[in-house]
Formats: sequence, structure tokens, C-alpha cells
Amino acid sequence: MAKAAKPLTALVANRKGEIFELPGFAALGADGTRLERLTTANTRPLEYGAELMLLPQRQVLVYDLETGRIEKLERNPFDPSEPVFPVAAFNPPGLMVTHTCAHTRPAGVGLLPLFSYGAVGWHKDGFRSAVAVVDTEPRQDLRQMPEEKVRAGVKAMAKALAGNRLRRHLEKCALVYGCPAGKNFFLGRYEAPLPTSRTCNARCLGCISWQPESRLPSSQDRIGFTPTAEEIARVALAHIERVDRAVVSFGQGCEGDPLMAAGVICKAIRMIRGRTSAGTINMNTNASLPDRMQELFDAGLDSIRVSINSLRKDCYQAYFRPRGYRFEDVLESIARAGAAGIHVAINYLNLPGFTDTPDEMEAFFGFQEKYRADMIQWRNLNYDPVAYLETMAKVAGSGKPAGVSRLLAETGRRFPELVFGYFNPPREKFRRRKGKGRAGQ
Repeated sequence: MAKAAKPLTALVANRKGEIFELPGFAALGADGTRLERLTTANTRPLEYGAELMLLPQRQVLVYDLETGRIEKLERNPFDPSEPVFPVAAFNPPGLMVTHTCAHTRPAGVGLLPLFSYGAVGWHKDGFRSAVAVVDTEPRQDLRQMPEEKVRAGVKAMAKALAGNRLRRHLEKCALVYGCPAGKNFFLGRYEAPLPTSRTCNARCLGCISWQPESRLPSSQDRIGFTPTAEEIARVALAHIERVDRAVVSFGQGCEGDPLMAAGVICKAIRMIRGRTSAGTINMNTNASLPDRMQELFDAGLDSIRVSINSLRKDCYQAYFRPRGYRFEDVLESIARAGAAGIHVAINYLNLPGFTDTPDEMEAFFGFQEKYRADMIQWRNLNYDPVAYLETMAKVAGSGKPAGVSRLLAETGRRFPELVFGYFNPPREKFRRRKGKGRAGQ
């Protein structure tokens, strides 16, 4: 017999950042404007690598177990002299947030930094967070990235790729920013990043490398040069030639969109494929330029991961703010990729209260019916959740959220062939398409 669900105790933080529970108050999670009590049934123990964050200048929303009412707290109910603030969880890769931290954001308060803000509570002797597991691969498990081994890899690659500017850039990614993808390159495992582009043709609200007009700081510097085709190919080959089922990927957080450097990337891909047929060459992109995408397909690109926050044009444009391309161009690129047998993954930026609403779900289902992407990478949107919902509400209606769990279940029911995940797979794991190019070979 299944155990009865137990409510989680609400968490708050004081000005010092000290986190403590509030007995008598249950934790809440937000699914848009819908608030739901967190329990042992709709949460999981906080995973290794998760971080807890205080949300400044916001008010806590909790459920008072005595009165049965939702309360907004600005001060500790057991010590009214002490202000309290909401606590959110930033979860590690592979976990899709099902509820965001329940809180209010007063008018005039600045945006939160570029993280996702999952709901979290306390039960017995541990933290629990509202998430669904979409990928269990330990590709970015920090426990498998010991600092001494990363530094040893950096030293070895400095000798093997002496003078290579891209290799030096990846050193900064791994050692200064702690980038897991950069670390994996120097550890000789999984997927290696190939940042290339200095510019972008979108102005995403949540861009982590370029915020020229915003009150938000960028979380990392954008690459300041364009590597040569030779530099790119040498880094890629160094990874492919020593890693089983290796993946190398253009389109990283420390660059613009790789389509802006399609010319040099095409040359690099041809150089790589002139040397080896092994490995998977992937591109993470906005897929905004169909003709350039076709050139990359022809050069030997194996897979693409297309970033999308919404399958509705107005909502897409409100977040990506495209320059010189249309939402229809993205769809055309995806169609061309499918026709060419290229593996297509959708990097679907999820936010409870938006992605799981009826209008958005139907738009996504309609897209998948027509374009038949191979994989959906359920990613958490790293943006202030209240501000994002306000922005989307200005351009489109959405209806009452159905719940992220229902979204996942309904997607799986309608499209049983659609692979769920988080990371870019090697081509050995591609879903095979009958009669469609090299993706099925």
C-alpha cells in the first residue's frame, strides 16, 4: 500500500541568508497563478549539486495549517522583528521543475538573476524539491569532475594543442566559470563544447552572455574572437579521437548563435569529416537561417538542438526578440533537417504556469504532429518566473495550467516515439527514421 502524502514544512531565509523551517506552515509551489501544497508525493529529495537561493525584496507565500488559508509573510511569525524572504532551489541538470517558488514580487522591484527558481520545502530531516526526472545520465554530475583531474587535463591539452585559442578559451570556461561542458572536454568524456560565434541575431530576455541594455548581469563572458576552422577542427578531433561515442557541439552559453559563424563552421566540419567518420557533430542553435542550416547539413552536421520557449509565434518573439528572421524560418529549418535525416532535438524552455497551459500544450502538440522532432530536451527557463509570466500575458492568453506532470504524461501518450531527455545524445542513440538519410545509418 502506498504511503499517504505528507505536507512539506515551509522554508524561509533571514537577511543573513540563514534558512530555517516554519512549523505550522506548509510549503507551497506555484504553477503560474495556481498555488499547490508541496507534499512527499509531488516532490523529491533535493539532489546533489542543487543550490538554495534567497529571493530578495519578495514576500513568502505559505499555507497556514491552523487556519487553512494562504498567507503572505514579510516577517517571521515567531519573531516579528525579523524580516523573512522566499527560498528557491536551483536544480541540477536532468531535473525539470514542476512548480516554481511561491512568492510575490512587488511593483518596481528588479528582476531576479538568470536562474530557474524551483519550489522547495522541508520534511523530517531533509530538503525536497518539486521536480520531474527527465534524464539520469551523470554527464554533468560534479562528483565526477574532480578539480585535480580537470587541471591535469588542462595541462595535457595545453601541450597537445599549443597556441590554440579555442583551447585557451575552454580553459577559462572550465576553471573560472566552472562550466561542466568545458570540464568534460579536459576530462576526455561525453560532449565537448565548440564556442565559435561572437554575435547573435536574437536578443533573448534570458541570454546569459549578453545583456547590454538590461538590469541583469551576464553570468559569463561571450567569446571575443572567432576561431579558425583549423583551431575548431583540432579541438574537435582531440575529443573525438579519445572518447567513445563522443559528441562535439557548436552553440554554447559563452557565445552568440553559431549560425552567425556558419562559414567557418562548415569548413571545420569538412576538416573533421576529412579525418574521421567517428563522433557526433551537433549544433545548438536558434535555427533562424534555413539556407545556412542547409549548408551545414551538406557539410556533415549530424544533429541540431533548437532552442524554443514557445510554439506560438507571438510568445516566441516576445522572448527571443529576433532580428532579421521570423518564427517561420525556425520551422523551415526544422523541416529541412527532418528531410535531410538530421537528428532534431527541441530545447524546450519550461516554466510551470506557461508551458503546461492548454494553449501552449496544443501548440506544441500541433508542432510535433507536423514536424516530428526526434527528441525533446526539457530545460528549465532561467528567468524571473513572475516577470516572464507578465511578459507572456501581454502577447497571448494561455488558460489554466494543467500541471507539468500532466504535460509530460500527455506528451508521452500522444508521441510514444518522442525521446525525453536533457543532454545531446551520440548518434548511436538516435531514434532511427526509416528511409531518411544518415540519421538512420
